[in-house]
Amino acid sequence: MTTMRSYRVVLPALALLAACSPQGPSKAQTIPDLAQPTRRAPTDPGSMKASFSPVVKKTAPAIVNVASKRVVRQQADPFWDFFMGGGGGTPREQVQGSLGSGAIVRADGVIITNHHNIEGMSDVTVQLADRREFPATVLLDDPRSDLAVLKIDTKGERLPVIAIDDQEQLEVGDLVLAMGNPFGVGQTVTNGIVSALARTDVGAAEFGSYIQTDAAINPGNSGGPLVDMDGDLIGVNTFIISRSGSSSGVGFAIPAAVVRQVVNTALGGGHSVVRPWLGVKGQPVTGDIARSLGLAAPRGVVISDVYPGGSAERAGIRDGDVILSIDGQAVNDEGGGAFAIGTHKIGDRVQVLINRNGKEQTLTLRAEAAPESPARDERVLKGRNPFDGATVVNLSPAVAQDLNIDPFAGRGVLVTKIGQGFALNAGLRPGDFVREVNGRSINTTADLAAVSNAGAATWTVTIERNGQRITARLRA
Repeated sequence: MTTMRSYRVVLPALALLAACSPQGPSKAQTIPDLAQPTRRAPTDPGSMKASFSPVVKKTAPAIVNVASKRVVRQQADPFWDFFMGGGGGTPREQVQGSLGSGAIVRADGVIITNHHNIEGMSDVTVQLADRREFPATVLLDDPRSDLAVLKIDTKGERLPVIAIDDQEQLEVGDLVLAMGNPFGVGQTVTNGIVSALARTDVGAAEFGSYIQTDAAINPGNSGGPLVDMDGDLIGVNTFIISRSGSSSGVGFAIPAAVVRQVVNTALGGGHSVVRPWLGVKGQPVTGDIARSLGLAAPRGVVISDVYPGGSAERAGIRDGDVILSIDGQAVNDEGGGAFAIGTHKIGDRVQVLINRNGKEQTLTLRAEAAPESPARDERVLKGRNPFDGATVVNLSPAVAQDLNIDPFAGRGVLVTKIGQGFALNAGLRPGDFVREVNGRSINTTADLAAVSNAGAATWTVTIERNGQRITARLRA
């Protein structure tokens, strides 16, 4: 992997005017070179004719199509079957599918793609650039980042790969290529620039700090690589913002740091990614907050709560502190802080720059996973009681992180699913906390299971929903 980048192809109007001017490029028309001599716009007709072809030839063989499907059994309409000569209500099978893209990141057939390309699917097929097809197994599926790692059996054949960028020198304005299979038409390349970095307030994935690009990303491009001019994978294309459903020049890619973390976890035999947790709650510093704190500009996150006994508390972070950066990476919202700490390894020593009482200081925090206390215990309750058919779990910061809910919501027993049973008729909902049953406090799933088996005829149940306590008297 090289560290030098050649940015010879770009489309600014100034460069085109300079090339067409009879006097050649004037000082006003020449785009200055500011401290980065390799980042230069073209200034002559020859450089305007340069091509992305060398980058495409290097990377295209490692781009794959990812097709997945599942068979869903549906109860047929007996009237339809009668008139159509069917089996009178016999269940029918329907095939549902998904089409996306991916990239080979290891020569023995390890592939990175999006989680949403294979979510809920039982049959995944990878088609290589030479049109050969292979069944794929899922090594790791990480919904939090919307990434999945696949593996195909190459029978010992070494496949072309694309390197995951490890320089992390990306800048707004850098040239990029988006590669994949949009609309299923076949391998396609589009070009653009990096429009923005560290976008944390967009996207459905809970853990992300996205690269924004204007390179066209369309349905089917998901999971394909965003490539720099070295031919390295700097991101994985994942979603767009569009009113029409097609590319509007506002696309987003998961950065290489997250891709590398997920791939390394899969190659190490892990089936889930354990990320460090900051253990604080706060809000972005607005103009009003900045003035009230005596800050020169609105930047950072002001802390309103610190998880007791967590790594942040032990590092010395307090309520009222303003976190400005983590390991030199600016933090301006909770998502940015979660990403900055979450891309580290468990056990890393992390430098946190804070502002306290108008003075900046650096604290050292040890990266740790979210605590799992009380112990994770998820169970489905059955029997003649108000919780029949409900799935409940002990809430801890680790469980809250997995469920993408507020870790500071409190401890207790959380309802995660409602199946068939009395719980459905009783009005319980996913997200409810069970606080009391027949006057007994409920702190763990074991407490709830014990009281549910008491065989009572009537039940007084107190739940907490959206911060409000509700008490009901039920008869099972």
